[in-house]
Amino acid sequence: MIPGITILPGDCLASMRTLPNCSVDAVVTDPPYGQTSLPWDRFVYGWMAEIGRILKPTGSVWVFGTLRTFTQHWREFDGWTLAQDIVWEKHNGSSFHADRFRRVHEQAAHFYRGDWASVYKGKVVTMDATAKSVRRKTPPVHMGWIDHGSYVSEDGGPRLMRSVIYSRSEHGRAQHPTQKPAAIIEPLILNACPPGGVVLDPFAGSGTTGGVAARLGRKAILCEGNTDYLSVMERRIGGIVSETSDLFARAAE
Repeated sequence: MIPGITILPGDCLASMRTLPNCSVDAVVTDPPYGQTSLPWDRFVYGWMAEIGRILKPTGSVWVFGTLRTFTQHWREFDGWTLAQDIVWEKHNGSSFHADRFRRVHEQAAHFYRGDWASVYKGKVVTMDATAKSVRRKTPPVHMGWIDHGSYVSEDGGPRLMRSVIYSRSEHGRAQHPTQKPAAIIEPLILNACPPGGVVLDPFAGSGTTGGVAARLGRKAILCEGNTDYLSVMERRIGGIVSETSDLFARAAE
């Protein structure tokens, strides 16, 4: 196993209870949504409360889900503040009903507790800007005071990453039913976890979070209840670390 990666097999709540208070810098995870009859899709109640104990005061949580997940299980996030969200746009999609739009996206929501000013916020940029000169106008009243001014961008960037992020899904090559591509996990880790910090994934699956964390110079703690995926996790982590990041490979549209 790659140094800095800790795998905790077994029930995620039991595993998290072994971790010290304020011991992780960030959480990036994709829990079961609890929206199907599949045996592995069972929402786990109480995991966010445990995160609240483990997370440092400067830490935050990126969690994948659907709008239905967050509204149906809103009590799980009681005491947390929603900071922002991103949309992962996939190249393919699915729909279980002919009377609904074909679903080609998933969401991830960013939660924190306490004072937003003290939360670590890493800037995530893409290298696809077009050179131009922009003059700021007086903002609307609700935006607060922003000084007048202008700035010039350079060809190639950098520019802040857009909140809608395109990345091909793992369909056809996934080793786990909800496997996420490294390209959608990478910006979340860069945003929430400082260099050298510790990322926790309570629902690690095939280990994507661990592989990306290691590639970015972070440590990771991975909890996984299904022991069938432990060997898959080790292989995938090693594969991600050896890959070249494709975070900046596609220009924003």
